[in-house]
Amino acid sequence: MSYRKAVQLACGLAGGSVALLAAAAVSHSRRKPAGEDRSGSGIPVLQAAQSWAGNTTLVPPSTGQWDSNWDKREPPLIINSRKVDQETGEENLTSQLENYKAKASRHIFLIRHSQYNQNGQNDKERTLTALGREQAELTGQRLVSLGVNYDVLIHSSMTRARETAEIISRYIPGVEKVSCDLLREGAPIQPVPPISHWKPEAVQYHEDGARIEAAFRRYIHRAEAKQEKDSYEIIVCHANVIRYIVCRALQFPPEGWLRMCLNNGSITWLTIRPNGRVSLRTLGDSGFMPPDKLTRS
Repeated sequence: MSYRKAVQLACGLAGGSVALLAAAAVSHSRRKPAGEDRSGSGIPVLQAAQSWAGNTTLVPPSTGQWDSNWDKREPPLIINSRKVDQETGEENLTSQLENYKAKASRHIFLIRHSQYNQNGQNDKERTLTALGREQAELTGQRLVSLGVNYDVLIHSSMTRARETAEIISRYIPGVEKVSCDLLREGAPIQPVPPISHWKPEAVQYHEDGARIEAAFRRYIHRAEAKQEKDSYEIIVCHANVIRYIVCRALQFPPEGWLRMCLNNGSITWLTIRPNGRVSLRTLGDSGFMPPDKLTRS
């Protein structure tokens, strides 16, 4: 399987565990994350999923303490100590540490899709409603008003997320759009406390949970060392995915994801600093919409 074909499988042409495992295998064989960098930016746009498949436990247990190496990108972990010169090892190690340190912050804007037709029989028929299109327009206007230069617009491959992203993209012309199957809606992990009106089968948690965790590892991490400037990245996806990502990024118990509510078209803003610290700047911000435009369907 070619490298490019594996990337397409992971983020666009195929869903589920088969695509993820194929992408992870290619990533491992190349000894670096599979992907293509946007020219000159140093920001990975297309990469295969992180190699989560070999882990017996996908989600690390919560200890109540901050894990500074949560994304496995702290310099000491990624430096091959065997290459350190034996005579001047300390000096060379210090030099290597500087070369591998992140320098920039990543600002990630997680956008929940707009209102859609819930009566559709399949994903293709679950298109945005007229109100949903208005919501996407308002979200696009809000993103522009923040006055930053966006680097990439990534969206779930589901119809409602794709249509939301297309409307938002009109307000940020020239920003590359990337579709990814990993970001599709699903059941990330059994919520605590449980609720009576939503009870997916265990197999759905098993399959969706692995995929959504792969999306978290793919997109939520500190900047690569070669990234010189802060980046601003938009991800249009779904409420369950966003809530799970927020819990994982803040190292809160992921089982609590369902305790949060997000309006359609709302903006959740995560910032990841070079030292790996994560801050939640907004959660489900929809205050830029008039009250009569707010929905949560």
